[in-house]
Amino acid sequence: MQKIILNKITHLLIVILCPILLFASCVKGKNTSYDPDLSVKKNLSDIELLDLVQKQTFQYFWDGAEPTSGAGRERFHLEDVYPENDKNTVATGATGFGLMAILSGIDRNYVTKKEGLERLNKILDFLSRADRFHGAWSHWINGETGKVRPFGQKDNGGDLVETSFVAQALVCINEYYKNGTEPEKALAKKADELWKGIDFDWFRNKQNVLYWHWSPEYNWEMNFPVKGYNECLIMYVMAASSPTHSIPAEVYHEGWARGGAIKANFDLYGHHIPLDYQGAKNSVGPLFWAHYSYLGLNPKGLKDRYADYWQNNVNQTLAIHDYCVANPKKFKGYGENSWGLTASYSVKGYAAHSLQEDYGVISPTAAISSIPYTPKESMKVIRHLYEDLGDKVWGKYGFYDAFSETDNWYPKRYLGIDQGPMVVMIENYRSGLLWKLFMGNKDVQNGLKKLDFQFQP
Repeated sequence: MQKIILNKITHLLIVILCPILLFASCVKGKNTSYDPDLSVKKNLSDIELLDLVQKQTFQYFWDGAEPTSGAGRERFHLEDVYPENDKNTVATGATGFGLMAILSGIDRNYVTKKEGLERLNKILDFLSRADRFHGAWSHWINGETGKVRPFGQKDNGGDLVETSFVAQALVCINEYYKNGTEPEKALAKKADELWKGIDFDWFRNKQNVLYWHWSPEYNWEMNFPVKGYNECLIMYVMAASSPTHSIPAEVYHEGWARGGAIKANFDLYGHHIPLDYQGAKNSVGPLFWAHYSYLGLNPKGLKDRYADYWQNNVNQTLAIHDYCVANPKKFKGYGENSWGLTASYSVKGYAAHSLQEDYGVISPTAAISSIPYTPKESMKVIRHLYEDLGDKVWGKYGFYDAFSETDNWYPKRYLGIDQGPMVVMIENYRSGLLWKLFMGNKDVQNGLKKLDFQFQP
């Protein structure tokens, strides 16, 4: 009798506990954060190593995304310390780069098509609800509410440059999905409507130049007309390409190109530079100037009356490479396998590292995002960082933002605007995916023709 009772109790416990344990297991499975294998693997081929870097960096925009919006965080600190209380701040530029990174992740089966479609819908729905100013998003957005988080006292409205980085991605999403299933076509339409809602022409402020900022509180007080050459070429391309709020060609030639004054003609470390870089007379700016505008805009074969943009970007990259190899300031670690100056975290807080502003800080995104321009030189950096420096610079979401061997400084921190270009430019180097999508768009082709560009569709 006691045995029968014991068996019944055991059976009852199994009936009650099994569903509970199963549910707990499922919940745990859903909430389990990305846990990569961080052990360094020796003897990987170049393509295996490149894929590992792309896949792990992609996770910044997948596992590491701001959870409410699904969008790209401004920053991610592994120690979970955020002095500015900005852990859930979304960066508009990083979100644009992240959208393109997600497309590459879908195409490489890093995530399923279903998961990718759901995430892209989530982000675009967030962007459609977020504060906009004549169609433009702010530099920073609260990821939980969609409200503006001011980037500065008067920078609390539309940021047309950051918005253009998103527009570049929206065009790619539309092209990727426009001939797909009905849900995919619906996403393509959503992306198309969002980018066509940006009022580029209004940001002229009735002049033949585009302005970076506008605030409903401070109007045009930031007073930043955008003139080249810098990272903002894509803004003028998107503005000329808009079928709803386009700009005339004079805005590009008189504003961005400064009536032709954008042209230059000098050599730097033996490399010809055809453009006048803002704030860097007879020199070049940080390497993100060769990345941000060209995540979708293919510089191969891209020419206008001012420059051959492929030649310009290759030569800018090689000049910075050669400067780091020459290492005139004698920083520790600089050389053929450790080079690259761009905007990133720094021993001085945050800096736009360049030949003019060099503090002994190497930013991995600089060389890695330059891989289409300098494949051999960039692979040397990737292999050195991964195999030789290892966990000093390699973590959950790929290489950390910056480091300095001179100062023995290895922060375990990431910035979204630096992670995104690595994923996208590696993809462009491997397959040309984002370049093909963007350059295949008819509106973009019309815009480039309007500005008198030669290009490869």
